Amino acid sequence: MSTQATMAQRIELAQETRKRFLAELGRAMVELGVAARQRLTELMNEAAPSREMQNRRDVWTLYQSRQAAWVEGTLAAWQASLKPPTAAPKRAPDSDLELLGTEVVEDKIIASRLVLSVMEKVSAEFNDLSVRIKLLERAQDLQDHDIFRPEVMLLLMIEQWAVVGLPRDAWSLVNEVTRSLLTQRINQAYANANALLIKQGVLPTIELKDRVRRVASAAPRSGASSMPASSSVRGALEEASSRGPAPSGYDTGGGSERGGGGATSGRRPQAGQAGQAGQAGQAGQAGQAGQAGQAGSHAGGFYGGAAEETRMMTSRTPLTRARSRAQGVLGQLKRLLLGSGAADFAATHYEPPSPALAAALAYRSQPLGAYADNGTVLDEDSPGAVLRVAGELRRRTTDLKNKAETKSEKAIIEIVALMFQAILQEERIPPGIRVWFARLQMPVLRLALAEPDFFGTLTHPARQLIDRMGSCVMGFDASGISGSALETEIKRVVQVIEQYPETGRRVYQLVYDEFQKFLAKFLTGRGPTQKAVGVAQQLEQKETLTIQYTIEMRNMLKDMPVRDEIREFLFKVWAEVLAVAAVRKGPQHADTLAFKKTTTDLLWAASAKPNRNDRARVIADLPQLLQKLRAGMTLLGVAPSEQQRHIQTVSDTLADAFLSKTQAIGSEQIAAMAEHLAHLENFVTDDGLGDLPLDAQSIEMMLGIDASTIDVVADGGSQPSAAMLAWAQELHVGAWFTLDHNGKVAQVQFAWRSDRKHLHLFASTTGHSYLMQTGRLAAYLQAGLLLPQEEETLTVRATRDALGKLEANPERLLS
Repeated sequence: MSTQATMAQRIELAQETRKRFLAELGRAMVELGVAARQRLTELMNEAAPSREMQNRRDVWTLYQSRQAAWVEGTLAAWQASLKPPTAAPKRAPDSDLELLGTEVVEDKIIASRLVLSVMEKVSAEFNDLSVRIKLLERAQDLQDHDIFRPEVMLLLMIEQWAVVGLPRDAWSLVNEVTRSLLTQRINQAYANANALLIKQGVLPTIELKDRVRRVASAAPRSGASSMPASSSVRGALEEASSRGPAPSGYDTGGGSERGGGGATSGRRPQAGQAGQAGQAGQAGQAGQAGQAGQAGSHAGGFYGGAAEETRMMTSRTPLTRARSRAQGVLGQLKRLLLGSGAADFAATHYEPPSPALAAALAYRSQPLGAYADNGTVLDEDSPGAVLRVAGELRRRTTDLKNKAETKSEKAIIEIVALMFQAILQEERIPPGIRVWFARLQMPVLRLALAEPDFFGTLTHPARQLIDRMGSCVMGFDASGISGSALETEIKRVVQVIEQYPETGRRVYQLVYDEFQKFLAKFLTGRGPTQKAVGVAQQLEQKETLTIQYTIEMRNMLKDMPVRDEIREFLFKVWAEVLAVAAVRKGPQHADTLAFKKTTTDLLWAASAKPNRNDRARVIADLPQLLQKLRAGMTLLGVAPSEQQRHIQTVSDTLADAFLSKTQAIGSEQIAAMAEHLAHLENFVTDDGLGDLPLDAQSIEMMLGIDASTIDVVADGGSQPSAAMLAWAQELHVGAWFTLDHNGKVAQVQFAWRSDRKHLHLFASTTGHSYLMQTGRLAAYLQAGLLLPQEEETLTVRATRDALGKLEANPERLLS
């Protein structure tokens, strides 16, 4: 068979694979259209604020008429991607910059986030398919418009969502169901495409050398990327450098394409360079992307332009920046392990450790750092204990690497060891706690060998546990935590993990949940903080009830002929009286019920009185009614002069009622309202609740509590952005911050968040507490008046440190 005919067969097989892949995507798209409709229907039946419910209803209604158009438009766009793009006119070298429309940027941002999530699960199958297709087409990389690229198919789908008239901000309602369904279907489609090519004899086994790309000296062939290979920073894990003979007549294309590649032969790609433009959002090392933008990144600049746009639009908060950096670190770590021949992150079954390594891991030696060389017991809080533990861990690591039989095992052992070495060097953690953290190295190593996704996700329970424990002790010195309940709990957690090493992630999830519960009690159980939490809980309860009572009374009075003056008094004053009485004495206390009865008495007295007997009854009951009103306002802490103003308004209104010719309020209505008020707590809901209007000056008077050790930071000041409000709701209890309030700087720990997430309490080491509302907390975060002491979690910092050492000394990974 001639070389030209062989090449034609290659291209034909690659195109046939794409068509079959696209057919599977089409079935998935039809399924997604139905799943999205079902999700929108479910949201219609879920409770939500009235405005959000209306938005959901509008989206659901619109989707019913646009579903078919979206599905068909997406399928057509995917089919069109099979055709080569039309040649664009050449532009001057200085015309690379162009303004992108807001809609284009938004589409790319939505798609890039979806791609990140999908690629977490499908990267293994995609990488294998990419290697095989590039071999068939003798190309350095997949075409920018190739439908095999996840960013291409998902961006086209997002664009069609807007093209058919569906609002972009409604995508979030179906994003999760889309991510879940497409991840499964795309991964299966990739697997089927790989199976087809393997059946045709295309690289049945992909070795590490098949993934490592050599830099070619010759110009790329037609159809390959138009950029010079020497300028690419796209990562060295996807291109074949040298291959042996392949069956079924498919040669490896190793002839002229290998020319000049010997300079990089056998060289392991550095983690910082591997795939920098290949994973949007994971490129934590964004500063190195300058060349990548010229290197023809994925999807015609999608991963160069969209990633940059994404960073610009989401870098408004340290939370998003930290997440981006963390994803970048994990992306580097993944590529490093793949480059060393480590396990497949997307696999569902992992090989057990080699026998010698398994036996060494099963052996339990004496606790780390317990004894010095001369046999004397070391103080855990001493620097000597930390140094001793570091040396002992390095010795164990060397022994384990000597017993490891595969490169994967050696790489994982070394990375875990470097991570815990970095944790031991974290000076902000008390030495005694670092020693106990070090005892987790061997259990975590067992877990990492059994579950390589420990390196691939930030939400692994082992990572979350270490991060939370580390963040909670960050603000203590050795004397402040030694012998405390927190130290005792950390020791218990470590001992439980050591006792059940064979249970895998289950034991970490269990103790993580237990630690969360302990933390909630520990942080709010100390004297000053406990008192502050009690005040905050009563404040939220009082303010919440005030709003709820006001809403409910408005509903009850909307059809009653009530004077505006009485309505205003009931809504602005008396609803708060009922709330304070319910908080201080209980909703069914006799005094609270008496105040509720006063509401109906006032309404009846202020209505028209055409009957002489009714007027006589009002005159007889008036002194007692006014006395009850004064008692309620006194309970609320209203100043005497202000009380007199309200009483005068009520008296004038009652006098006018005697002469009023309007409709009177019937006794049946009054009785029904009295019954409703007596059990008002059964009718109120959280609908319409926003931030609570706290008044710091009235805490002591309203609740009868000494609040001298509490600063209430009520709403006011600058208006925070939506991103900052979201960040405020995601702060972890136990984390430490630097607070600059009224010119005074203090180190504070986030101790408590109210059930409705309206109030947030920060406690300082001096016993003073700061109570913040959500809006003001977000404003402080936005202005930099409240700064987290760590923007990166402990394990992410440890991973970054480990990668830095391996980049400087890559030989140690497999030595």
